Amino acid sequence: MHGVNLPPAALAHHQGTISVALSEIDRNLLERCLQRKPKAWEDFVDRFMGLIVHVVNHTAEARSVRLTAEDRDDLCAEIFLAIIRDNFNVLRKFRGNSSLATYLAVIARRVAVRQLLANKGVARLSDNSSNVPDSQPSPEQRLTNREEVQRLLDGLDGTEAEVVRLYHLEGRSYEEISLSIGMPENSIGPILSRARNKMRQAGV
Repeated sequence: MHGVNLPPAALAHHQGTISVALSEIDRNLLERCLQRKPKAWEDFVDRFMGLIVHVVNHTAEARSVRLTAEDRDDLCAEIFLAIIRDNFNVLRKFRGNSSLATYLAVIARRVAVRQLLANKGVARLSDNSSNVPDSQPSPEQRLTNREEVQRLLDGLDGTEAEVVRLYHLEGRSYEEISLSIGMPENSIGPILSRARNKMRQAGV
């Protein structure tokens, strides 16, 4: 596989802004990946696997989702696939405004949230096996794409709309939403529940 030649602007960027934001190890690793150097990707995975696993676990826990080892492996694989897709497009978009680890954590969380919302066989921690199965998908399960969330948002206003937007569209955790809007963390869940009840009543 031949090396990838970076355009002059990208080279200047890599030699300038990014070199300031990145550690020497990460800067070299990033450049080796973009140039498809031997073993670069293997080194990248080794360096950031722990971070990706942590993000996956935290994202699932924040959404009360129980992951099996297989679920976790699948989510990690999806995240790494997202990074290498389109000739490492995710890495090429990195502008060095944060550490590489911070940037990758944001990417990983977005991918994990998207996969979890797609309901790929993961179990909710709040599931109760004694409940009678419902033939209709739960509101949580139905919020699987931006159009459905937008329909819900159209029927909400103020704080409810903001909480739903942050949780379902931006993938924020309860803690992050609490800090963002200045509301107690233990009030986020009830707000989301009320919003979903409104969705039920509206037949969304």
